[in-house]
Amino acid sequence: MKAVIPVAGMGSKLRPHTHTQPKALVPVAGKPILAHIVDTLISGGIKDFCFIIGYLGDKIESFIKEYYQEQKLEVEFVVQEPREGIGHALWCARESIRDQKEVLIMLGDTILNLDIKEFLKVPQSAVGTKKVDTPGNFGVVEIDSQDNVKCLVEKPQIPKSNLALVGIYKLNNPKLFVESIEKIIDRGIKTLGEYQLTDALMEMLEHGESLSIFPVNNWYDCGKKESLLEANGILLSSEEFMNTSDYHFSNSVIIPPVSIANNCRIENSIIGPFVAIGKETLVRNSIIENSIIGSFSRLEVAVLNGSVIGGDTILKGPSQSLNIGDNTEINYSSND
Repeated sequence: MKAVIPVAGMGSKLRPHTHTQPKALVPVAGKPILAHIVDTLISGGIKDFCFIIGYLGDKIESFIKEYYQEQKLEVEFVVQEPREGIGHALWCARESIRDQKEVLIMLGDTILNLDIKEFLKVPQSAVGTKKVDTPGNFGVVEIDSQDNVKCLVEKPQIPKSNLALVGIYKLNNPKLFVESIEKIIDRGIKTLGEYQLTDALMEMLEHGESLSIFPVNNWYDCGKKESLLEANGILLSSEEFMNTSDYHFSNSVIIPPVSIANNCRIENSIIGPFVAIGKETLVRNSIIENSIIGSFSRLEVAVLNGSVIGGDTILKGPSQSLNIGDNTEINYSSND
C-alpha cells in the first residue's frame, strides 16, 4: 500500500513558527509532527510514501531523507503549486495514485491514536472518524444503520452529524478516486473556495463505492498553539516519558513527564511536567511547565507555562506566556 501525505500548507495559525519551517516539522513530544505520522504508518507495515509538498517543501524533503535514511523507504515528492485545497493536492499526485491497488491518505498536521493495523484490515474503503462537540468546524459524515457513509460535507453550516473526519482515509479503488478528483477539478467544483477531498469522496459514493467509518481513540489537530500543547501533553503521558533517572542536571528538579533531547544543559531550574526540550538547549535559573522548547535555544531567568518557543532562540526575563518563532532573541534583562 502507498501512503500519500499532503504537507504543502503554510500553517498560518501556527505563526510565527511557520515563517521559518513547515507546520509538519513543528516538534511535539520530542519529534516533528510528520515523524509521528510516518512512524505510525511504518508500524502498520507501510514503506511506500508520496509526500505532497509546497511551502518550504525543501525542508520536508531534507528531513525525510535524513531522518529515515536507514529505513529504506520508497519515497516520492510531488509539488503542489498553486495550493488550492486538499483535493487539489491529491490531484497533483494523481499519477502516483492511479495504478495502486490501495492507497492510504493521511493529512500532514494530524496525530492520531488508533490501531493502524486494524484500520488497514478494513475490507472496504474507510475513513477515520470521531464524535465532536463542534462538527461545523470539520468535514463530517452521515452514516446509515450499517455504519456505512452516505454523505460527506466539508464544514457544514447546519451539521446533520457529529462524526468528524479526522484526516485518515483508506481507498480500495484508487482509479475511481483519481477519476473523481479529475472530475471536480475539470468542472471547477469548489467548496469554501477550495477543491475538497470530501467532494471527491462524494463523487465516488455516487458511482457505487462503499465507504465505512473507523472510530479513532484520540485525534490531535496540531494546527494551532493550543492544540499543539494539548497533543504534546497527552503524548508525553506515555510510560516512556515518565522515567527521569537518566537525566542528571546541576541543582535542578525534573518532574515527569518530560522529553529532553541530547546535549542539553539545565542548571538551577525546575522542568516539568509536560515539557519537551529540543537538542543543544541551555536552560538556567528557570521554571518551565506545559511547554515546547526548540533546539539550540537559550533560556535564562524564565518562568514559562503554556508556551511554545522556537529553535535558535534566546530568552532572558520574567514570567510570560509566549509564542515565539525561530531565530528570535527576547531579552527582558536591564543589565545586558
